[in-house]
This record gives sequence, C-alpha cells and structure tokens, in this order.
Amino acid sequence: MNFPVEAMSDLPEEHKASFLAQLEHMQVRDSLRLYNSLVERCFKDCVSDFRSKNLAKDEEKCVQKCCEKFMNVSARTGMRFQEFFTEMEKQAAEAAKQASKKR
Repeated sequence: MNFPVEAMSDLPEEHKASFLAQLEHMQVRDSLRLYNSLVERCFKDCVSDFRSKNLAKDEEKCVQKCCEKFMNVSARTGMRFQEFFTEMEKQAAEAAKQASKKR
C-alpha cells in the first residue's frame, strides 16, 4: 500500500519523526510475528522426534519446503493486497473527481 506523502508534508517535523518511528516499530513487530508464525508452523508440521540435536534429512527437507510455501503464499498475498488497494485508490480518486464536477 502506498502512503500518501502529501499527507505528511503539513505535519511538524517532530510529528513526522514520531509517526515514522511508530511505523517502523509496527513493521518490525509484524516481521517478528511473521517469522515466529513461520517457525512455529513448520516446526509443528515437520519435527516429529528429538533423538538428535540436528534435524533428520526428511525433517530438514520438510522445513525447507514449508518455508518456501509460506514465503510464496506471503508474497502472493502481498501482491493481491497491493492490487486491491491500488484499485481502491483509483475508485476513490474517481469518486473525488466526480464529486468535484458536481460543485
């Protein structure tokens, strides 16, 4: 999703800095949540015994495949959301254009 840069241009510098710090914090938190979800899901699906400190070959392959699937789904979902929000922005711009013509 593209954040409208114009919306921040009127803010005082300290508000911009605060907003950007909060945004960065949210991104880090979401990245950690995604990582933890990936680890938990793949561990539950792939690791079945604890005979060794190392993963067995089949467990290792399972974890690799699980991670690849998870990342592919995440990328595809992100692309779909981007398409959705781009379409919403177009519709909002068109609605604003129509509203300004009526005035």
